[in-house]
Amino acid sequence: MAAGTLFIVSAPSGAGKTSLVAALVEKVKGLKISVSHTTRERRPGEVDGENYHFIARELFLAKVTDSRFLEHAEVFGNLYGTSSDWVGEVLARGEDVVLEIDWQGAQQVRRLMPDAVSVFILPPSVEILSQRLRGRGSDDESVIARRLAGACDEMSHYPEFDFLVVNDDFQRALADLSAIVYAQRLTQSRQQKRLSAVLQSLLSPSPQSE
Repeated sequence: MAAGTLFIVSAPSGAGKTSLVAALVEKVKGLKISVSHTTRERRPGEVDGENYHFIARELFLAKVTDSRFLEHAEVFGNLYGTSSDWVGEVLARGEDVVLEIDWQGAQQVRRLMPDAVSVFILPPSVEILSQRLRGRGSDDESVIARRLAGACDEMSHYPEFDFLVVNDDFQRALADLSAIVYAQRLTQSRQQKRLSAVLQSLLSPSPQSE
């Protein structure tokens, strides 16, 4: 069985990454989202194992010591990490995995798994990104200004990624993401394992006609 592919999807806040990844997993069979571990408190409506794996800080740090995360980071005092065990098990079953992480986490993952396929989602313009952030209605102007400044820094890391997708039209961006996944599944290395019996029959000498 051919091993699955690890896809990394990164984007600045407001680019629509979360919505695109959710739609991608719903559209493409055999693609799973990695659920991160975190030490932060569970919010109302969140489900353990679905939104995050909520664990104690001591257990998280023990996993870090044992190298059980592909990547991990501390954000506003809370720890977040991607389980290397879960990702490895799913890939070994021949299924693909998508990680929705920032560019710093992507750097960590690529060091450990250089064969991962990385995608960066871009907004069509800074003006539209600003409109999307304001449209959330959850942040004041000072927070929005910080997010926009941070977005410019994040977007400067786009050359580190294999693919760029501009989220101007949602359905077109979703189609672009889907095309990346489908194309990766058709690479020679994956098809060689998946089609081993077919290739053997096609390339074996045929009996001589009498």
